[in-house]
Amino acid sequence: MARPVPRTDVLLNLFGAPHQTDLVTSALRLATALLDRGARVQIWTCGDATRLTCAALGEAKPRDYTDLGREYPSTARVVRELIAGHPDRLYWYVCRFCAQERGAADQIPQVRKRAPFVFAEHVSAADKSLLMGVC
Repeated sequence: MARPVPRTDVLLNLFGAPHQTDLVTSALRLATALLDRGARVQIWTCGDATRLTCAALGEAKPRDYTDLGREYPSTARVVRELIAGHPDRLYWYVCRFCAQERGAADQIPQVRKRAPFVFAEHVSAADKSLLMGVC
């Protein structure tokens, strides 16, 4: 039996390619600002955005050869740490079909995979919904 969708203040829907624009940065900053104000937030990724939390990303991005001394966290690590910091107020979901189609079915454990036909339940469980990106 599927888990019920928790009631949240905001649902952020991330669609489309995550690294072609400032979509990821904007979404993470918005989520962080909402969480800092005590809001309950759910994030639903669909399309290529399902790759943000792919387990294969590991802990860090590949090294920048012009600055080998610096390490930058992968998006999977950033999301995992954000969820760990707000375990009862941040819920991250990926569209199972989109993730499988893109070879990203293996997600970090903190992320829940959901079938696309339950998306309406997530919209209903949120007071506000914001669509970010395009499919």
